[in-house]
Amino acid sequence: MRDEFVPQRNRVLDNQSLRRLLILHPSSLLHLPMNFGILVFPGTNCERDCAHVISDVLGHSAALVWHNETDLSAFDAVILPGGFAHGDYLRTGAIARFSPVMDSVAQFAALGKPVIGICNGFQILCEAGLLPGVLRRNREQHFICRVNAHVRVEQNQNRFLHTANVGQILQMPIRHGEGSYFADEETVAQLEANDQVLLRYCDANGQVSDAANSNGSVNNIAGIRSEDGNVFGLMPHPEAASESLLGSIDGLAIFRSMTTQFGAPQPISGDGGFFNTNADPTGNLAVGATATPDF
Repeated sequence: MRDEFVPQRNRVLDNQSLRRLLILHPSSLLHLPMNFGILVFPGTNCERDCAHVISDVLGHSAALVWHNETDLSAFDAVILPGGFAHGDYLRTGAIARFSPVMDSVAQFAALGKPVIGICNGFQILCEAGLLPGVLRRNREQHFICRVNAHVRVEQNQNRFLHTANVGQILQMPIRHGEGSYFADEETVAQLEANDQVLLRYCDANGQVSDAANSNGSVNNIAGIRSEDGNVFGLMPHPEAASESLLGSIDGLAIFRSMTTQFGAPQPISGDGGFFNTNADPTGNLAVGATATPDF
């Protein structure tokens, strides 16, 4: 049985109630409750931190998904959290990529639904081929743990950072031994040209420099998205920077972006289905009354 995290203030709306809500309060379309699947591999250790932020801080629901499961149909978004999947043996993420759930993650991403990999999750997404490149051993060849690492928002026209500003500096912890992002020159050039580099290591003033590049990532890259924009990987931990008690709430920019609509919303279908990305040219949606939000 999955561990589920459902805030009490969230309730399921039937179609009639949903349609009435959206007619009377159209802006509610931007804040429909979402259900997050948070993957758990042997050695994952940040899954409950992510669940806490999603459910207790932001008021959405979440469930932990063991790596042997394959059904992700109940979820609107998937998180691959940090940790040390399979003890980081062979290479970080090299074993986790073969877990049964990863085929489902690939299918989930192919539907255009959002997938985010944090630290070890980023490593797994790269090993699984859902993001280009690889995370190598840190430049200084040792584990790094910093609570005040800074990254600069490079692009915000995407579903993961649209509530942030370009040039905004986010303070989030980093803690990894293999966090140095690397890809061949052609791939890096494509990432830069396609605006796929979303976060870059910088100092507290936003200056990108070698000194601010703790792990030696190429081009100071801290986070990238897939070419189609719905898969995002980053080494910093936004879930550990989502409450003032922890010294920073900058990580909320990422989770709030994921839980609010990016771009123009699609119309509501005649039977009360949610908006999604499957509208035909006439604006009709190929969804039924039990459809879930597709952000």
